[in-house]
Amino acid sequence: MDLSHYRMNWNYPTSVRVGVGRIAELPKACRELGMQAPLLVTDPGLATLPMIAEAQRQCTDAGLKAGLFHGIKGNPTGPNVADGVAAFKAGGHDGVIAFGGGSALDAGKAVALMVGQDRPLWDFEDIGDNASRVNVAGMAPVVAVPTTAGTGSEVGRAAVITDDQAQIKRIIFHARMLPAIVILDPELTLGLPPKITAATGMDALSHSLEAYCSPLYHPMAEGIALEGMRLVKDYLPRATARGSDVEARLQMLVASSMGATAFQRGLGAMHALAHPLGALYDAHHGMLNAVLMPYVLQANRAHIEGPMVRLARYLGLPKAGFAGVLDWVVNLRSELDIPHSLAEIGIDDGRIEQIGRMAEVDPSAGTNPVSHDAATYSRIFEKALHGRL
Repeated sequence: MDLSHYRMNWNYPTSVRVGVGRIAELPKACRELGMQAPLLVTDPGLATLPMIAEAQRQCTDAGLKAGLFHGIKGNPTGPNVADGVAAFKAGGHDGVIAFGGGSALDAGKAVALMVGQDRPLWDFEDIGDNASRVNVAGMAPVVAVPTTAGTGSEVGRAAVITDDQAQIKRIIFHARMLPAIVILDPELTLGLPPKITAATGMDALSHSLEAYCSPLYHPMAEGIALEGMRLVKDYLPRATARGSDVEARLQMLVASSMGATAFQRGLGAMHALAHPLGALYDAHHGMLNAVLMPYVLQANRAHIEGPMVRLARYLGLPKAGFAGVLDWVVNLRSELDIPHSLAEIGIDDGRIEQIGRMAEVDPSAGTNPVSHDAATYSRIFEKALHGRL
């Protein structure tokens, strides 16, 4: 299949280079940002794969002194970021290539932020005017290269980092954390197994769906969310069923970036629950959102009937309104072999009240269509735990 018509350069929300083979432009992208010695930040699983060795080789051949840091967890922690900053300084690096899934992208952005700061990481949590504390001149430039289609962290202005001492996920934010250049090359995602393809794709859907349901006024984000969900509907089953489908892989990368662009409008109860569950159980973020999705839709139903009518119509669903959207979500999960309950992915009932309390104060809860209290969050969690939709 000729995919040359998909080869584009976009400038929204940052400089994005889309298309097959665009990873070859990595050294040029680094030089455009003034890098001579980038630090490639990735995860341990990717670090041993040929794509990382090839990216380093391309940089070396172009005269760049490219280092490698891969000491991060699936849910990156404060110490992971500190170790990355130490590697950056020890290697005399001048920029970051954040290369991988959401964990690597978030860790890379956090490292690039922290290399020039004299305050601890948690001082930049997305609370009040904490972002004003950042020494912007000390931040390093970032080229982001996603290898999964889910988090959209490549076009985000924040990083989700686990505070392992407090057992909570914290959102580190500054507008300049948005990577300056993004490379969306679908060939980098071809090796993703079906389970990860499905979970990350559902994460992309959760971003667009929650942004679409947010009560905030942001019509541009609402429009992006709608089209992002259409791309998921049309291409996630294809990408999961046949991983070599390059067109489906490309469209899911785009859907992922769209979801993260749309959630400038806010997220909601899915993420408010997924964040504490991820921190306490070290579970995969995308899978948590995938399992939680229909239970949160039910809890929000009275407040999202109108948007669901428009969404069902836009997606061309066989059944109208909320019922049509819920059926689509449940059927999509089944088609992708997503578990129906949290118990099936190793979550237990030992912290029901704690998770409710954590969800109530999670930043994502602030833009849920309805303000749930801790007891309601606990009930939603309990239903998702046992599969009672």
